[in-house]
Amino acid sequence: MASKVETVPDQAALKQVGDAVRARLAQDPAAYRIETDLAEIYAFGDFLTAAECQRLCQLIDETARPSSLHEQDYSSGFRTSYSGDLDPYDPFVMAISRRIDDLLGIEPGWGEAIQGQRYLPGQQFKPHNDWFYTTEKYWELERQRGGQRCWTAMAYLNQVEEGGATHFTHVGIEIEPKPGVLLVWNNASPDGTPNVDTMHAGCPVVKGSKYVITKWFRTRQWR
Repeated sequence: MASKVETVPDQAALKQVGDAVRARLAQDPAAYRIETDLAEIYAFGDFLTAAECQRLCQLIDETARPSSLHEQDYSSGFRTSYSGDLDPYDPFVMAISRRIDDLLGIEPGWGEAIQGQRYLPGQQFKPHNDWFYTTEKYWELERQRGGQRCWTAMAYLNQVEEGGATHFTHVGIEIEPKPGVLLVWNNASPDGTPNVDTMHAGCPVVKGSKYVITKWFRTRQWR
């Protein structure tokens, strides 16, 4: 029945999980909603301790490799950070991952492995959306791997000397990286269609380095 009213793949599932997480965060006194009508973006201060941030930075250094996208490699210049999936069976990583799951109230199995990213001076991630473009060839694979991405959770791990802000280009805000802060946002609109206004960029680091972790959630079991 739901498929008859869907205008895009996974629309009903995106709406359902969006409604559930929105209601959950509305009851969380630690959730600060960014003031905009274009997207649902929340911030949580001190989500990670200084010691946890330090440990995660070490794990990123151990796994980092040139970042890539489905149809673009590092040499394209679109995404010039270094990144790598953290070991999902590491007890420390598992504990962090579960805290993010519990915060959003999303089934743990729907979350992808936590990815760590490291940006050095001049490195960036140009404006992009986290949701998948279902007209592209890669969608068939992602459909089978868990479907569309619903929510994103991203935590800053270190103090950046200069640059490295997260710029939501359509919303018109730049969020400076602060150690321990967790950002979460709904990649869909309330009706369950992918939200183009979640377009965001990792601005170039000018001085120092930037470390973050990101966890993306799907509309069903991630494989």
